[in-house]
Amino acid sequence: MIGWLRGRLAAKHPPALVVDVNGVGYECEAPMSTFYGLPETGAEVLLRTHLVVREDAHILFAFGTEEERRLFRSLLRVSGVGPKIALGILSGITIDDFMLAVEAQDPEPLVRVPGVGRKTAERVLIDLRDRVKELAAAAAAQPSPPAGRSGSAQSEAYSALVALGYRPAEVARLLKSVGDEADSVEELIRRALRAAAG
Repeated sequence: MIGWLRGRLAAKHPPALVVDVNGVGYECEAPMSTFYGLPETGAEVLLRTHLVVREDAHILFAFGTEEERRLFRSLLRVSGVGPKIALGILSGITIDDFMLAVEAQDPEPLVRVPGVGRKTAERVLIDLRDRVKELAAAAAAQPSPPAGRSGSAQSEAYSALVALGYRPAEVARLLKSVGDEADSVEELIRRALRAAAG
């Protein structure tokens, strides 16, 4: 299994992208939520991945955050939901809005996603009702990729803040607000904590 890719972003044409890892181009499909956070073509990128093996193809899916990948994997376990629908859900609704919909058992936000009918939406809500808390808690236990350059500094800071009990969406907002001018992971965490307190 390929856990993540770190390399140069060679091409991006939603929903497809290519990551050049030491001269090997990995073609991936990614949700729009990941595309919104991608740097310019040619920049270094770190993406979590999930490999789907079918009779006629091996498809690598890429995600900007561990939470996106966890939700994608949880959606694949729901009867009647394949990679295309799971990718559509991640593209059409934020993780926070998805969690709220599941907690409220409200199918409307999911029904608005292209390709998701009411029956599928209701099945997703029922099947993932008990997993919503697990998804949030599991993010804190997930090991981060090995240290590298600035992308992984953000990743390490993200994992640390989630482990401290901050919600994933709040951590993403805090890290975005402090930017990446910090010299170290510790400095990033310090700035994010200051932003959370202020």
